[in-house]
Amino acid sequence: MPAAKSKRATVYFDPVIHRALRLKAAATEQSLSGLVDEAVRLLLAEDADDLAALEARAGEPTVTFESFVAQLKTSGAL
Repeated sequence: MPAAKSKRATVYFDPVIHRALRLKAAATEQSLSGLVDEAVRLLLAEDADDLAALEARAGEPTVTFESFVAQLKTSGAL
């Protein structure tokens, strides 16, 4: 039974992905909804980490690609 605060959504999967999810759910004794919920949570957590890293680097100076390549050539790396 879903948690009291859970919301229902209709999600469409490619048939091969749906079969894989059903098999994974059975093998791990989880519900299909539980697997999808966990996957979405992990994806959103990764996005949050990426946004935090971007914010932490917001004050860094920007370097153009051309300038970076010129620096590599000057240093002998290219």
